[in-house]
Amino acid sequence: MYVVTGATGNVGRALVRTLTGGGLPVTAVARRITGADVPEGVRAVAADLAEPDGLGPAFEGAEALFLLVAGEDPRGILEAAKTAGIRRVVLLSSQGAGTRPEAYGHPVRFETAVRESGLDWTILRSGGMAANAFAWAESIRARREAAAPFGDVGLPFVDPEDVAAVAAAALREETHAGATYTLTGPAPTTPRERAAAIAAALGEPVRFTEQTREEARALMARFMPPPVVEGTLAVLGEPTEEERRVSPDVERVLGRAPGTFAAWARRNAAAFR
Repeated sequence: MYVVTGATGNVGRALVRTLTGGGLPVTAVARRITGADVPEGVRAVAADLAEPDGLGPAFEGAEALFLLVAGEDPRGILEAAKTAGIRRVVLLSSQGAGTRPEAYGHPVRFETAVRESGLDWTILRSGGMAANAFAWAESIRARREAAAPFGDVGLPFVDPEDVAAVAAAALREETHAGATYTLTGPAPTTPRERAAAIAAALGEPVRFTEQTREEARALMARFMPPPVVEGTLAVLGEPTEEERRVSPDVERVLGRAPGTFAAWARRNAAAFR
């Protein structure tokens, strides 16, 4: 049995689909999940990573765990996993845990706990995800407009489907134990270019507006703690050479190049119509 936390999210949903497509048994876990949210035959368990004492039923009978950075007690989560008999954990972390640990303390704490857990582990440090563009869905649907700061700064955003595919490999294959992978797309794209890719997928123009740093900070502060806001703005506006670099890890694990943002936009065009 494979446990997927965050099973209703962009990566988790794709990972559940990938594992079940390979004929593997899956328990899908999220705070408000029901059987209607998962493919037929998948066990859905509502549970909260912020409450490790209640995770036993979700972890029961599993051998491997896909873990999000969520809650404040990673060691409690991992102890619950070990008690249930789980032997392998794959953590979805952030590239910022490596490039800007002072701003990304939350994933750093999870990475440390995973490495010290005594379980076989693999850490996936994701760069920015193509699915972040869903934040534009409402404005593109309503006004054919997209706004973001640093319109001409490029970063190699990764397709969540590729993150899920790497996670599936790490859950299934022991050869990934002890590895830390950085996951990116195949080339840097700018916010302006990503808006243009969505426009091409729609077959209609989308107007791009560049926000100021202050405008972006005010919006991010609604759902991010201040250190993460500042770290995110720094990555988006003044990325390091490492943050700009295309990582070989997706291709190394999957044996194929990662998907492009344009391909992601075509696959998800309905969300912006």
